[in-house]
Amino acid sequence: MTVIRADRCRASTYVVRAAVTAPSLYNTQPWIFVAVDQDRTIEVHADAARRLPDTDPKGRETVISCGAALFNIRLAMCHLGFNPVVESFPRPADPAFLARVTWGTHRHLVPDDERLFAALRRRHTVRGPLLAEPFPSSLADVLRENARGEGAMLDFITGRAGGRHLAELVRIAEDMRRARPECAVEQTRSTWRHVEPRSDGIPADVHVTHPDSSSFAGRDYAGLARSFPTPRQHWQSRTGQVAILSTDRDDPRAWLRAGEALQRVLLEAADQGVMAAFHTQPLEVPFLRARIRQALSGGAFPQMILRLGYASRVRPLPRRPVAEVLRAPRTADS
Repeated sequence: MTVIRADRCRASTYVVRAAVTAPSLYNTQPWIFVAVDQDRTIEVHADAARRLPDTDPKGRETVISCGAALFNIRLAMCHLGFNPVVESFPRPADPAFLARVTWGTHRHLVPDDERLFAALRRRHTVRGPLLAEPFPSSLADVLRENARGEGAMLDFITGRAGGRHLAELVRIAEDMRRARPECAVEQTRSTWRHVEPRSDGIPADVHVTHPDSSSFAGRDYAGLARSFPTPRQHWQSRTGQVAILSTDRDDPRAWLRAGEALQRVLLEAADQGVMAAFHTQPLEVPFLRARIRQALSGGAFPQMILRLGYASRVRPLPRRPVAEVLRAPRTADS
């Protein structure tokens, strides 16, 4: 494949610019988009070079991230007045080829789609404590319905016992990760300081609070836990509303569907001023993921753990330029 010039592919550039706002593990942005058939079709491919082999050995989180980007492509096409036609895994022999999206028939603009499209630039990931302001109970049903509309389930952990159990599993997984050199190397490679700014990865000062200052342990990007094992403050009241996004199956098609559901939920929440923090650590450890499935997700396969609530501060992360991720099909003489 060769890089495509943006001025030759304006429609594709527009939708890919929306696609790359999707969240991804360590902000790796593990996707490649290909404009084919004179810009009539956009292909979504997983970029194997950006998968984290120790953290994400099966590529589950990579596919979820690409599913979130796929939802953004669909949304951008709707915003432009077209029905997106999606074919998932169109080439079984190529598992990295996740979806083919074709511009379908013209459609009238739908207010709900326009709301979500406007939320694309407002959605950002929270790292650290949320505000103590209560999560609006009416929003929970709306988010459940959004997840259901994409073929996934969103279960809110409302009981104290369930919340403590899940927080304990996150704690165990994060301690395991911090003690494992391979995980530390992957995280360090994805972390950068302002003297070396990048268009991907996580800045070391992405949040200024200790990663253990809330009930759910966070990833220690700045290495604070090594220098200060015990946080000076602990805000249990600022955990937010905890939820688990699950699917009825656990294969690449389900992961892609989970990513689309995740992004729809995130944008619906962002439209209401609610942001999300992610805690995928125990889902990256097979026996802990199995425990969550048995005890907290009703036998469904957990794909994402979120804390939802209001944030005093969010920090937008950089994105790779469209010219870097949008490509043209390789020709015989290229």
